[in-house]
Amino acid sequence: MTRIGEPAVADDEFTRALEAVLHDVRAQCAVRPRLREDEEDGLILHAPDGSGLGLTVPPPGVTPAERLASLAEQVQEWAVEALWSEGASAVWPHCPDHPDTHPLEAGVVEGTAVWACPKSGSVFARVGGLEGDARPRRRGARARRR
Repeated sequence: MTRIGEPAVADDEFTRALEAVLHDVRAQCAVRPRLREDEEDGLILHAPDGSGLGLTVPPPGVTPAERLASLAEQVQEWAVEALWSEGASAVWPHCPDHPDTHPLEAGVVEGTAVWACPKSGSVFARVGGLEGDARPRRRGARARRR
């Protein structure tokens, strides 16, 4: 059994949660992780530059939604660092109301893991439900207005 703060292992619940978060990465992040699992380090997300982030287990007693939000926060940390190292805007996922200023935050609302604006609290998607494209934005680039 894995303890708090120990490397994550891919049990069925964790695998389903990770797949939901990776759906969001594929939908809106210009950088893709390489996944590696080993006995000693657990599951690690690797960026194109070779850096990596090990995923950890949330505290015991958390709900499945809290577990999913925790995993989304960890993957978000990886994505921001990976985007920065690639010279892209280090904001993921982008807040639709405040483009290129801050990312959405993972949290739990009414028992569901969601992506919400940290300024307004507006919920934009459930974790695993982001849509869009993964066009990279360069640092300092502004979104076009139509």
